[in-house]
Amino acid sequence: MSSSGRTGSHDRTGAPQHEGEIVVGLDIGTTKVCAVVGEIADDGITILGVGSVPCRGLRKGIVSNIDWTVRSIRDAIEAAQTMAGVEIRTVYAGVAGSHIRSQTSDGVAAIAGGEVTRADVERALEGARAIPVDADRQILHVLPREYIVDIQDGIRDPIGMSGVRLGAKVNLITAATSCVQNVIRCAERCGLVVADVVLESLASAEAVLSDDEREIGAAVVDIGGGTTDILLYVDGGIAHASVVPVGGNNITNDIAAGLRTPMAEADRLKRLFGCALGRMVADDEEIEVPGVGGQKPRRTPRRVLSDIIEPRVEEIFAVVRKRIEDTGLLEQLSAGVVLTGGSVLLEGTTEIAEEILGMPVRVGFPTGVRGITQLVHGPQYATGVGLVRYGAQAIAEAHAREVVPSHSMTRMTAAGKQQAGEGTKTEETPKSSKLWEWLKAAF
Repeated sequence: MSSSGRTGSHDRTGAPQHEGEIVVGLDIGTTKVCAVVGEIADDGITILGVGSVPCRGLRKGIVSNIDWTVRSIRDAIEAAQTMAGVEIRTVYAGVAGSHIRSQTSDGVAAIAGGEVTRADVERALEGARAIPVDADRQILHVLPREYIVDIQDGIRDPIGMSGVRLGAKVNLITAATSCVQNVIRCAERCGLVVADVVLESLASAEAVLSDDEREIGAAVVDIGGGTTDILLYVDGGIAHASVVPVGGNNITNDIAAGLRTPMAEADRLKRLFGCALGRMVADDEEIEVPGVGGQKPRRTPRRVLSDIIEPRVEEIFAVVRKRIEDTGLLEQLSAGVVLTGGSVLLEGTTEIAEEILGMPVRVGFPTGVRGITQLVHGPQYATGVGLVRYGAQAIAEAHAREVVPSHSMTRMTAAGKQQAGEGTKTEETPKSSKLWEWLKAAF
């Protein structure tokens, strides 16, 4: 069994289009590379295997060392292949970084036959893409917010509606071409084909958000090692996307400098004993801090560690709140904030986020998958699982485009005309024979 970017599909309702096909998500992050293998089954997506290895080849979500990144991708893919028992050839890769931009655009198309078809929708979306883009940037996603048929707005799916003019309001996600190409090049050097490059926060939202949260308004905040990705949903559609170049690595750097300990030990202390809210730590708690350069370990109050972590976490969420406020959508996020990414596992993160953002906050765990879910049951795997779900949905849409009902109607019409033509000839033949017989008898 092998993976393929165009051989299976899965729609949002959970009904498979082609069962037994493989979809692979490749999350290339600042601190780790994670490969998730999923199989399209009759009851949704079944997780078959996961491979996760540390990565040092990226800086703030952007590839900074090709060789190190390639090595991490190869190790993650091999681990996922071994666990899943499949050969991986095609992947859906994630991309992040402060080069990501979001902007709104509108597109218009005439409705050809008086009824909106998929072709009409695609022409409207193509019109929305037709905006000036810098030579060093490319459009990554065209995300529809709503459609307008004549004077009726707020339409989610216009196909089948009657009208003469179709409009589309979309959000365009653009990225630096060089950053996207470096991600693709790293995968290709591992012998992989990249079916699509996906914004990582979009993939995370696919894995952790419910339809209700999308409908009443929610924010997905993905705090990774190098970046914090923000994605806002309003009225069921994506209203804004941005990336803050600060993440969990900044917390680790602060700990290493403040406690004078190696980076690896600082990361271990953060994961085991870190707390983002100082008042949650007892005064008598102590931790052992390893020294640098052969110095002896020393005992330090755990409160000192939390006093280093708390200001940085406050800063991250203050920037997130400022970004959301700048969009003017803060009051429309009725469902609150869903946190993903490995850094949100830090104790006290949810509590401090609620205080600063002023809205409900929860940690998002991947949903909508079956199989060995215990291996991906964590916010740090949201992007990998989301890439699998995004890939399955993309395959479903590709198959939907291939099977266009109007084609069969055209064939039926042509066949009908042919039968009608044959019927006419059949009816005309006896008349011609009778005329010929009459002529022979007369002359």
